Amino acid sequence: MEGRVIKVAGPLVVASNMRDCKMYEVVHIGEKNLVGEIIELRDDKASIQVYEETSGLGVGEKVVGTGEMMSVELAPGLIQGIFDGIQRPLDKIYEKYGNMITRGVEVEVLDRKKLWHFYPEKKVGDYVESGDILGFVDETQALRHKIMVPFGVKGEIKEIQEGNFTIIDNIVTITSGSKDIKVQMLQKWPVRVFRPYAEKLVPSVPMLTGQRVIDTLFPIARGGVACVPGPFGSGKTVVQHQLAKWADADIIVYIGCGERGNEMTDVLQEFPSLIDPKTKKPLMERTVLIANTSNMPVSAREASIYTGITIAEYFRDMGYNVALMADSTSRWAEALREISGRLEEMPGEEGYPAYLSSRLAEFYERAGVVKTMQNRTGSITVVGAVSPAGGDLSEPVSQATLRITKVFWGLSYDLAYIRHFPAIDFLSSYSLYSDKLRNWYIDNVSDEFLERKQFLQTTLQEESKLLEIVRLVGSESLSSSDRLILETAKMIREDFLHQNAFDEIDTYSSIVKQDKIMELIYSYYTKSSYALKQGARIKELLNLGAKEKIAQAKYIPEDSLSSFNKILTQIDDEINSLLGDEEDEGV
Repeated sequence: MEGRVIKVAGPLVVASNMRDCKMYEVVHIGEKNLVGEIIELRDDKASIQVYEETSGLGVGEKVVGTGEMMSVELAPGLIQGIFDGIQRPLDKIYEKYGNMITRGVEVEVLDRKKLWHFYPEKKVGDYVESGDILGFVDETQALRHKIMVPFGVKGEIKEIQEGNFTIIDNIVTITSGSKDIKVQMLQKWPVRVFRPYAEKLVPSVPMLTGQRVIDTLFPIARGGVACVPGPFGSGKTVVQHQLAKWADADIIVYIGCGERGNEMTDVLQEFPSLIDPKTKKPLMERTVLIANTSNMPVSAREASIYTGITIAEYFRDMGYNVALMADSTSRWAEALREISGRLEEMPGEEGYPAYLSSRLAEFYERAGVVKTMQNRTGSITVVGAVSPAGGDLSEPVSQATLRITKVFWGLSYDLAYIRHFPAIDFLSSYSLYSDKLRNWYIDNVSDEFLERKQFLQTTLQEESKLLEIVRLVGSESLSSSDRLILETAKMIREDFLHQNAFDEIDTYSSIVKQDKIMELIYSYYTKSSYALKQGARIKELLNLGAKEKIAQAKYIPEDSLSSFNKILTQIDDEINSLLGDEEDEGV
């Protein structure tokens, strides 16, 4: 049965004679076969959000349902892929149609002709259930793509083959009851339906990012969710790029949701040349990119985060740890608002739909550490950027996101203005995972790590109080101990929290190196405090030669961490010499 277009309002099309269709069914519209998705049904009328430009579409054109929900293709070939919001391969579209995406394009999502060598891990006669691993394909040098039994299938293996196959070849035959089920590498999954798991676990291990302000002060747990809000120009995208490059995850899914095209261009040009510190292979060999820039159809922007999270769940079910970056959920919410307005729904705060919070929660709740149906452990860690207009965190998207996420990396325009990057506000940001990760830091870094972290946070808070006094009456009114606090806080900000993303060494800092830099600053402060009590002059302590070595410590390579001990010794020697001079003068 064919429907007919009765209304066109931008990306929203209303069609009649659609009684046999269902919610979220994919349809094709008009002569150009534009792709759309049903988002509302009333009597025999269906409201359809169209994922392509609707200009030129007229009343009376046909609408044909496919009977399927919006789904993604899951098979070897995903890694290193560059897709749009509805998983159309942008590189193949470019090769076939040029720079601009032509309406109604028909391109295979994943290559159906490429041969992959399948290595079976099961044998004939084995009983398998949904999610069991049948074998694997070495998709890249950095990633083993595991082929799983599709959901809803179980039985005895009747036939399994090793060799070179395409993703649509039958590689396994499973006997279930009286019928034989042919299994291919290619599977499909509806993007709005979460993939099932056996149990959700409590996050207890940090996802290390190599960014000192994050790993030390405001850590995110593996399987956790974080929010990165900030005004224009404060560095949200740069922070997410850094996380995508260096996060301690097996798979990276990066979603450019409504962001500027030049930013996605930077990602596409940069990632292929980056070397993964874990595998020493190109970072793209474990990355999936979803690019839905601001000039692409708004409806596809709304679908992009669901496409990304579904791909992430697929790799999670293999037992991998996945990091997903969504940049930015504000642009996604704007798409939601536009579609809601065209549906003539009752608007909520600032015009956003009343279901904004629940939609955000549905997305973020698909993160987590889980035990899969077959007892593997995998995780999805989600970091969502928020772009509030004018940096106003009281607006609905920021507030809804903060209620859901447990890590808040608030970006400060003032820090960005003075070129302090990452511009994460160290006074207003927080992490609710810190207590759950306490034991991991003690067992894997050092017993003193948490004490030094507390020292950093306390010193920065003390600095903010002292600066108020300085603004009122000047620095001359401060005591020597207060001046030492200000100097130490300056070292924390400039020598520890400030990190140069463009420096080959400083762009990534291991957790052990972070602890050693903290140890230098902590040692300087505690020994200087003692020296002050013994009569040392504050001016001499502020001019120690070792301070320059502390400032340069972040540029020490990871394979030369033993040189930190020399700096500690230098701090001791210089402060002891000051105390010796004081004793000599006393004599």
